[in-house]
Amino acid sequence: MSAFSTFSSAAVQGSDPAELGQLTATVQRILPAIEQFRRYDARDEAARARPGWLARLDVPLPEDGGGIAAVVADLAEVVIPNGSRVGEPGWSGFITTGPTTAAVAAWLAAAAAGSQRYAVQAFNTLERVALGWVAQLCGIPAAHQGVLSSGGSTANLVALGAARQWAFEQRGVDVSQDGLPSGARARIYASEQAHHTIQRATAVLGLGRAGTRRIACDARQRIDVAALRAAIAEDERDGVVPVAVVGTAGTTDTGAIDPLGDLAQVAREHGAWFHVDGAYGLIAAASPALRPAFAAVADADSVIVDPHKWLATGGGCAATYVRDAGLLMRAFAQGAAAYLEGSFSSQEHDAVVQWDSIGIPYLDMGVELSAPSRGVLAWAVLRELGRAGVAARVERHVGFARHVAQRALRHPRLELLLEPELSIACFRYAASDAVNAEILLRLRRTTRSIPSSTVVAGHLAIRPCFINPHTQLADVDALVDHVITIGDELTNTHSG
Repeated sequence: MSAFSTFSSAAVQGSDPAELGQLTATVQRILPAIEQFRRYDARDEAARARPGWLARLDVPLPEDGGGIAAVVADLAEVVIPNGSRVGEPGWSGFITTGPTTAAVAAWLAAAAAGSQRYAVQAFNTLERVALGWVAQLCGIPAAHQGVLSSGGSTANLVALGAARQWAFEQRGVDVSQDGLPSGARARIYASEQAHHTIQRATAVLGLGRAGTRRIACDARQRIDVAALRAAIAEDERDGVVPVAVVGTAGTTDTGAIDPLGDLAQVAREHGAWFHVDGAYGLIAAASPALRPAFAAVADADSVIVDPHKWLATGGGCAATYVRDAGLLMRAFAQGAAAYLEGSFSSQEHDAVVQWDSIGIPYLDMGVELSAPSRGVLAWAVLRELGRAGVAARVERHVGFARHVAQRALRHPRLELLLEPELSIACFRYAASDAVNAEILLRLRRTTRSIPSSTVVAGHLAIRPCFINPHTQLADVDALVDHVITIGDELTNTHSG
């Protein structure tokens, strides 16, 4: 038998078994289920209903498919009704929310027509446009260039990869080409409140998790600048390379904003890179009233921000900006591949058909080669809202956090643990941590108010984070009322 034996003529001449031409009808069949789900007018029953949908979904790979009708039925009847409820009005946990209508439409458009962000086509251009618009919104200098990725974890990795490249280039080493010099020790400095993706990035970049040195915070949960200076000086005496200083523009636990201007100065004094992690908080710069807190972003060597948080694009959309985009190319370029570079013949501006050029070469500016179009998501939200609309959202949500704080200060059985800077409020019922842990459990099991928690000054805090476009003031008051009611029940306290 020949090594090049062929399949039957029927196999090679037939058509693909997938449905390829009825997208409108198919989407229309699941839209009612999506609309119903997004009303959030029923209680969350997904966990209780798990045995039923598990039996229908978690089955062996079928030998023969059920066709598009089976897919639509499962989506409409089982998957969508039991989906993630992070867009529910009472949800204020972590820093995540569901996509708004414009973002859902953009997701569908990208899935159908922008499954790759490359080539001379509209979705490639919208990567650049969206990066520019988000930069303007956040006060990031226009000269900074960037790349979109899947989230803050990857965005921080890309930014700190550029920082590592720069730090060792200053010492005559191309670390992306040759690796870390033998015996080299290097560190990145971030507060105890900085997101743990920082230390994961140093682990991936070969600096080790110990390559992130955590610096103590002050009473407002901001990095202690004097402690930072002392730590860098100590490390330099021991021959450690200070790669980067990280300032957090809105910490995950409390929403604290580090003194970014002071951190920029410390970084310059020690010849280190200055990185701003603005994944959550930097969108607040859209508000003229809040923007001054972020002024030193203009001095940063790199910045990240997550549109999938406050812009509500839906998960998987983060932006990294670097002052010198060439560093990204040197740090992350994958190297020449005959199948790839040889397939293109033109620059973007003189392409005749879209495949003449790869377009903007994002593949060499981060860790992803194949990547979906994400710019369209941020573009759609900003096209709908503009800066003023984003500012209105931010100010409403920051107002929610301050409203919770005021209620906690006024109520005799509530405690405010930290004055909010952004849209996170940290408060508690005036009782033990065990009582507050039980309050949190009962909130999510018996009410529509779902915050998360953290620890502030050694105390368990009930921690709502308001970024959800669906949330109204009545939902905020309901959360506080539920905390009081449940706390009173647990402590056998009678209000009067």
